Amino acid sequence: MKFEFYNPTRLIFGAGRLPEIGKITKNYGRKALIVTGGGSVKRSGAFDRVVSSLLEEGVETVECAGIEPNPRITSVKRGAQIARKEDCDVVVALGGGSVMDAAKVIAAAALYDGDPWNMINHGQQNWLPPSKALPVITIPTLAATGSEMNRGAVISNSETKIKSFVLAECLYPKVALVDPELTLTVPKDQTAYGVCDIITHVTEGYFNNRANTPIQDRFAEGVIINAIEWGSKAVADGNDLEARTQVQWASIVALNGWVQAGAKGSSPVHMIEHALSAHHDIAHGAGLSIISPAWMRFTAKVYPGKFVQFAQRVFALKARNPEDTECALEGINRLEEYFRSIGCPTRLSELGIGDELFTQYARDSILVSHDENGKLPGRLPMSEKDIVEILKSAS
Repeated sequence: MKFEFYNPTRLIFGAGRLPEIGKITKNYGRKALIVTGGGSVKRSGAFDRVVSSLLEEGVETVECAGIEPNPRITSVKRGAQIARKEDCDVVVALGGGSVMDAAKVIAAAALYDGDPWNMINHGQQNWLPPSKALPVITIPTLAATGSEMNRGAVISNSETKIKSFVLAECLYPKVALVDPELTLTVPKDQTAYGVCDIITHVTEGYFNNRANTPIQDRFAEGVIINAIEWGSKAVADGNDLEARTQVQWASIVALNGWVQAGAKGSSPVHMIEHALSAHHDIAHGAGLSIISPAWMRFTAKVYPGKFVQFAQRVFALKARNPEDTECALEGINRLEEYFRSIGCPTRLSELGIGDELFTQYARDSILVSHDENGKLPGRLPMSEKDIVEILKSAS
């Protein structure tokens, strides 16, 4: 096993820590572009508290509001224009994963002379991720993507119907200020979708791992078990601060690189879901709760071993042998039942998605991520036909 682990983001975690944002931000700039979404941070009072804290420390503020749930490249361009026009020297992301993703790319686009869409991987031959960005400080208001403490971002193009990603060292936030109190107002459905997102981030690396990583496996299983336990509590009672706190921590650990260190994994479930939400603008977690079990069943029939381990360790099922396909499939059924129990959809029909564009989704998935044989990378590389088969099983 050989790997490198690097994450320079400073994490400030705990309930009641939002007022520290001013003192933190002044170390990185004197005029902040505050990136926000649909208005919930204003209704909750979080926006005013952030602005007040910044002003108290002598940091001026400008806002870029209206970032979409699946952030669009047009919003990135708008944010970059505001940052340049207003001479902002630091970006503060206040919102969920979409806001944080957009803020990262805005920070890079503000220093980029070309079309920001060229920074996003959409199948172009000469993809050049950004090499510099304004400093970014993230304040998540939803436990889901883990974007607050990693170098990735996902952006959509409404014209081309492509949703894809960028990974760059300059996109690591300087600081992630994580206050679980900000998630207390998150609706039940969005809480559930966030839990599904957390679990899928972990299972993608876990099941697609091609290396021998017994310690990382235990890390992954621990995150999944706790996300299931505390996720149920957070969905049942949104005011349960302890549950919110544990889910928030799970969100961070799930995608800050620690669980995936050493695992030579890939993200086929996310690639397929991106193709779906690019066309239908569905909630990311809702798409994952449908695609993930379907992909698992497809792969487990060929490589049951890791799925058996998952079934045994996460759901305490008994296996007849290490390759017991029946046990593997029952573990997948249990996970799907869990998603359903917290209110997540498990069939495309529940979101009103038919089979008309299945081939297009498959092509779009492979466009942004493919191996030397033109297949979607995974423990079991998939052709367009394979992806269509998975989608049909999830109908």
